[in-house]
Amino acid sequence: MQIQIDSREKAKAIKKILSEFDNQKIQYYVSKLYVGDYMNLDNPRVVVDRKQNLTEVCANVCQDHERFRAELIRAQEASIKVYVLVEHGKDISCMEDVIWWQNPRLKKSPKAITGERLYKILQTLERKYKCKFLFCNKDQTGRMIVEILSDDTRRN
Repeated sequence: MQIQIDSREKAKAIKKILSEFDNQKIQYYVSKLYVGDYMNLDNPRVVVDRKQNLTEVCANVCQDHERFRAELIRAQEASIKVYVLVEHGKDISCMEDVIWWQNPRLKKSPKAITGERLYKILQTLERKYKCKFLFCNKDQTGRMIVEILSDDTRRN
C-alpha cells in the first residue's frame, strides 16, 4: 500500500500517524489531494479526512459550512467516498455519542451548537453526501487510516 498525504496536513500533528505507517512498512508521500487528507493510491475513490476533535468538526459544519460542503460535493461528483475520522477521544466512539457531547463553547455562548444539534447535522451530511463519520483516540488514528483505506468492503 502507498498512501498519499495531503500537503496541508501539519507535520507536528501527524507524527504518530507517520510512525504507524513506518511500523506497518507502508510507503507514503506528501502531495496536495483533491479532497481529504489521506488516500490509498491503489484505490483513489476512498479518502480519509482527519479532524482533530468535535470542536473542529463543529467549526467546519458551522463557520466553514460552505467550504466543507463544497469539498463533499467535489468528492461526490468525482465518485470519491469520504470517511471523516474524528480524533475526539474515548468518550466519543460512535455517531450516537455525539448527542451527549458538551461543546466547550456553550460556557461562553449559549447560542453555541449542542451535541444533539451537531449529531443531526452530521447525520444529514452522511445522508446527503454519502460520507461517513468515524471516531477514534489520537493513538489509534494511523491504524484506523490504514484500516479504512485497505478495507475492500468500503470500496465504491
